[in-house]
Amino acid sequence: MKIIHLLFILLFSSTVFAQTKLSKKELDALPNTVENQFIKAYGKASNWQQYKMITRTDFQVLQKNILDSVASLKTNLKSKQEQISTQESSITALNEKINTLTNDLNSAIDKEDKINFLGIGMTKSSYNIALWSIIITLALIMLFFMFKFKSSNSLTKQAKSNLAEIEQEFELHRKKSLEKEQKLRRQLQDEINKQRGV
Repeated sequence: MKIIHLLFILLFSSTVFAQTKLSKKELDALPNTVENQFIKAYGKASNWQQYKMITRTDFQVLQKNILDSVASLKTNLKSKQEQISTQESSITALNEKINTLTNDLNSAIDKEDKINFLGIGMTKSSYNIALWSIIITLALIMLFFMFKFKSSNSLTKQAKSNLAEIEQEFELHRKKSLEKEQKLRRQLQDEINKQRGV
């Protein structure tokens, strides 16, 4: 109610100071706005000493029009506030949806950037480094074992050739010792035969 009185006083005082003398025809020709209604009421009012007097019917019409305008403004304001509330709730819902979508996007990007390797979540770069480290390590181990195999294979070949030489030497030595033994037996037999024949 205070707002209505304040609005009424404000509008009335602004129109009074800004008003110029208008004829009755000009007053009736003015559009039907709140400001023009104040001007019409002031223009139709009669003077008494330093006061302006408005008829009761003009005042009631003016009051009714102003109250209608205020009620219309309140309704308009209420609808605008409801619209603002609806838009704010819509904005809140959209912001929540944006946050959800952002979180989903971030988790999808994380999943896209990560690879499970031996049950461990790794980034692609870490996975590449680990994989190439394993490949290089296995290649070095393979080269080491190939070198060891080659060296032991050459040692084995050399040992086999040495063994073959030793076996040949042994066979030769055995033959020689067999021949020597046979020769000694013959000599012994000859000596025995000589001793018996004597």
